[in-house]
Amino acid sequence: MKRAEVPLWLDESNVIFRRGMADCLTVAGFDIVGESAHLWPEPDLGAAALLVAEADGAGLAGVARLLPERSAPLLGVLDTARPELVRSALEHGFAGLLVRAEMTPDSLIAAVDAVASGTGSLPPAVLAGLLSGTGGDVLRLRVAAELLARRELDVLRLLAEGSSTREISSALSYSERTVKNIVHDTLAKLNCRTRAHAVAIVVRQGAL
Repeated sequence: MKRAEVPLWLDESNVIFRRGMADCLTVAGFDIVGESAHLWPEPDLGAAALLVAEADGAGLAGVARLLPERSAPLLGVLDTARPELVRSALEHGFAGLLVRAEMTPDSLIAAVDAVASGTGSLPPAVLAGLLSGTGGDVLRLRVAAELLARRELDVLRLLAEGSSTREISSALSYSERTVKNIVHDTLAKLNCRTRAHAVAIVVRQGAL
């Protein structure tokens, strides 16, 4: 994946923070095709391959409104890693999350790379919040280990470590198509929208 081939749309209500993200990503080789605040002006999802947006408050409500028409994967920015905010963002389809106060240029670029490649991205603070949280996902947490085959858990473990589809294929001696099919089946079993959501559920259960 060449970064120049991943056009990004940035949505962030703080213009200074937004311009900082845009500068970091542009220097890294990404193409910024548009910017907005609280999804206004509305992102052109036909032009963007990935949407970076606020994943709480008004940002989350706006993404929910756009969801039926969304074609680009979502990377979210949270003010805090509170478990209820993380779960809500994952359930709304965000494939990766960053915590605003802990974001660095390197972590932002790495998260965009991961989401663009289909891997997803959950930083330690987000995973810690999920592990300490209760409620939500209770039924799926109870049955995840029974539902998932060993090879599905192996793929989720590598996803949690940040591996790409190609890296998982090499590590487990599966074809990339097989890895994608395993991920698809896993999401269906756990009733999840994204890989990151599936990883979060299984991590919270301690099955990885």
